[in-house]
Amino acid sequence: MSFTITLPELGEGVDSVDVVAVLVAIGDSIEEEQGLIEVETEKASVEVPSTAAGKITEVHVAVGDVLGEAAPIVTLEAAEGTVASDEAETQPAAEPEPKEPAPKEGAKDLESEKTQEDPKDAEPESEAELPPSAAPRLGMRTIPAAPTVRRFAREVGVDLTQVAGSGPGGRISIDDVKAHTRGLLSQPAVSSTALATAELPNLERFGPVRREPMSKVRRLTAENLTRAWLTAPQVTNHEIADITDLEAFRKASKERIAAAGGNLTMTALLVKIVSSALKAHPTLNAAVDMARHEIVFRESINIGVAVDTDRGLLVPVIHDADRKNLTEIAVVLDDLAARARTRKLKLGEMQGGTFSISNLGGIGGTGFSPIVNWPEVAILGVSRGRIQPEWHEGSFRPRLMMPLSLSYDHRLVDGADAARFMARLKDALEQPMLLALEG
Repeated sequence: MSFTITLPELGEGVDSVDVVAVLVAIGDSIEEEQGLIEVETEKASVEVPSTAAGKITEVHVAVGDVLGEAAPIVTLEAAEGTVASDEAETQPAAEPEPKEPAPKEGAKDLESEKTQEDPKDAEPESEAELPPSAAPRLGMRTIPAAPTVRRFAREVGVDLTQVAGSGPGGRISIDDVKAHTRGLLSQPAVSSTALATAELPNLERFGPVRREPMSKVRRLTAENLTRAWLTAPQVTNHEIADITDLEAFRKASKERIAAAGGNLTMTALLVKIVSSALKAHPTLNAAVDMARHEIVFRESINIGVAVDTDRGLLVPVIHDADRKNLTEIAVVLDDLAARARTRKLKLGEMQGGTFSISNLGGIGGTGFSPIVNWPEVAILGVSRGRIQPEWHEGSFRPRLMMPLSLSYDHRLVDGADAARFMARLKDALEQPMLLALEG
């Protein structure tokens, strides 16, 4: 049986991907989960795996192609007895149908009234999900926009019925939503954005220069950080914690965690401690919806951990971190970090974060102010621990002190909230038994 493997759901905020490598060719026999292509998103370069085993009969993509959701990748003749593992990502190969099939006699062709779009995008949203001005149009036509575009429009408070699409048939992209938003911004806000994209002066006047294009990861990282910086007024609180006892605990427990397949790092300990602290301080796990003037409290705690790779900074997410014990966190984190560096992360493993941790202790530094990963409202920065003389139990003793920096969205998090959160982290870091007492 022939199957066409298509690009899976791209995820929130991802409108398209660039093909940077094709890993198979016509005639190749492949296994399920074997990589088909490598694509570059705004977060990382990742491999798209096959959802079935079989022999490649057609390759539909080439290096440099820009793919949207559900774009065909390859067609394969499935191995005997093989069933595609994800029916949503495979389709039986078939002859192309006419773009405009003739309506049956005596029947009204309702589809002819809709703008051409993918079948999965043709399902109208409920009135509760659309702005009031869009609701009356539900019975007239489907808004030509992918689910990722709809989601982005809701996040920034844009009515899609008012957006002009630049794609085929008036299809709306995220860039169209951004362009519409820029048109609605007041002059001061436009000026702020213009500063971030000001034309570079002629640097060649002062000496030779060398130019190279940004990778998609770097370009979109720059765009996302600029948006985060301009969207959320950010403040950073600093603290320093005595981790002498915690480091002793980490070293004593390292072999036991290694036997379970993990690596007990200070970052793994921080994920556990932060998850516990967020339960007591849910505001730092929330999001701000200024379009509706609401605070969105998230029930799950998903910790993003910044990983330094040769392609730039990636942030895999440990989902439901508060429900995992320390061993589970260490195992998951070690696996995610390893696959981040080898470009094996899946898109879903870099989405859905509610709070982030950036640990630069392995490199150095005495402190820094990390940028909040919007729409999150807080991020913890960690610098290198150093032995310092501290007053401890009646005398100065050498203690291992670790600098902490909490950046937060001041629209939601007040300085006192941040200080209390940091005080809780400091207590947990300095008293490792709190991990057992509070979970």
